[in-house]
Amino acid sequence: MSLDVSPDLLDAAERGEVSDEQFAECVRDSLPYAWRMVSDLSTRLHVDGSGGTGFVDNTTPPPDETARGQLLRALASDAIRGCLERHFGVRLAFQNCHRVAVFPADTAKDSEVYSRFTSVRAQLLNQSPLLRDC
Repeated sequence: MSLDVSPDLLDAAERGEVSDEQFAECVRDSLPYAWRMVSDLSTRLHVDGSGGTGFVDNTTPPPDETARGQLLRALASDAIRGCLERHFGVRLAFQNCHRVAVFPADTAKDSEVYSRFTSVRAQLLNQSPLLRDC
């Protein structure tokens, strides 16, 4: 299961739409490692800037399988990923179990840097036998 959904939130979803704030709270509480990673990267991007690269990324593997699973679930779900992007005002890019990047939301889609990061070439160059089963 990806998220720990409270009975109240489930009832709200059964009655109709759930707000981004409600969903974000559920994601934050259910996937704390993934939330912290995206939060930290987003803060670095918004406060410190990208250092001229156009993005901020993480290259440190998760500390354990629980954290790795949280990251994979967060980025594999369109709803969760979209919620994270809207909440933090970024565009996420994902290459493997630990290479996550945040880009400015308003420029990412048209950015050559974003296109390069999400390209087939970049995916292949980011591979390593050590990451085979990550």
